[in-house]
Amino acid sequence: MLTIDRAIADAIIAHARRDHPDEACGVVAGPAGSDKPLRHIPMTNAERSTTFYRFDSMEQLKVWRQMDDLDEEPVIIYHSHTATEAYPSRTDISLAGEPGAHYVLVSTREPDTTEFRSFRIVDQQVTEEPVQVVDSDAVQTYMFGQTPTTVVYDC
Repeated sequence: MLTIDRAIADAIIAHARRDHPDEACGVVAGPAGSDKPLRHIPMTNAERSTTFYRFDSMEQLKVWRQMDDLDEEPVIIYHSHTATEAYPSRTDISLAGEPGAHYVLVSTREPDTTEFRSFRIVDQQVTEEPVQVVDSDAVQTYMFGQTPTTVVYDC
């Protein structure tokens, strides 16, 4: 089960809506071994595509180094689907390289409906998991290489 703070879930959804019609992508870091998503890091989709995402390589290097320095790991890897349901595509499955991560997908195909789902992808096997959204005050959001029109920092 993925347990996620409401502010982080809302930030992921806002990022997905902001980047629409392109796919949005990012990570939520947490203490290594904790399975606690605490630090939201929206990232740049280097592909700028409506059907595919790829982290900007320099940004990814910076983010992963920072997580390493802070003894963190990517608890959640997320992206959006702009025209289909929030379910991993064959490409998503083949590129899933963090077996301990929750893979969150958000569909932005319907402007008034939010589809937010979480999956485990291990050895190309997809397992959907329940999502529990909780309320908390201790949320951090970091923007690397982003130029949003509006950002709410819940620190």
